[in-house]
Amino acid sequence: MTAVRLETALTQLANPERAVLLRRFFKTGPGEYGEGDQFLGLTLPQQRAVAREFRQLPMAEVEMLLASPWHELRQTALIIWTLQFQKAGPSGRTAIHEAYLRNRRRVNNWNLVDITCPLLIGTYLLDKDRTLLYALAAEEHLWSQRMSIVSTLALIRQNQFADTFGVAEQLLSHPHDLIHKATGWMLREVGKRNEDALEEFLADHTRQMPRTMLRYALEKLPPNRRQHYMQQ
Repeated sequence: MTAVRLETALTQLANPERAVLLRRFFKTGPGEYGEGDQFLGLTLPQQRAVAREFRQLPMAEVEMLLASPWHELRQTALIIWTLQFQKAGPSGRTAIHEAYLRNRRRVNNWNLVDITCPLLIGTYLLDKDRTLLYALAAEEHLWSQRMSIVSTLALIRQNQFADTFGVAEQLLSHPHDLIHKATGWMLREVGKRNEDALEEFLADHTRQMPRTMLRYALEKLPPNRRQHYMQQ
């Protein structure tokens, strides 16, 4: 079971027509956030099926895949880590978490971040210090910053909201739309579980929030409350 065999399995499924669409969807043009990324044209179910087949792939082989220029090879490698993490004991989870952080510059689009960091960072930190989240938010790296807020989804699911609010405050002035959307999404998830907690945050920060972030955060509130905050 090797990275080369997995790459062969994926490339045999390549769909050049779909690859063209994916390059557009994931903004791979000059100056766009996914500039230069390359696609085989695979679907996520295809990648998940291959990941399950290669779920025992050794860590060094997974890291080889993360160095690939092909988006789907990197994504499948990351899916393998999520599968391994769920079955691992404490030391195994630590090893995967640390390898993920070590390779985070290769987790370089929003879909790669979103399917991995809630588990490989957020779940890992459930019983640990959360300083890492704020350090990631402070990095001059878009995808590390997105990890910082999306990782809190695992905490939100345990009704732990303080770090979502803390990281959101740190990202309020961020210039990029992808951070606005991710932060608003996490605030919305808080509101789905505790409207009062969300509204307490909004009472203090609505006027500072980018409009996209605010709209995302308000999506599940009653119409009259959405209107109230949008008018501020």
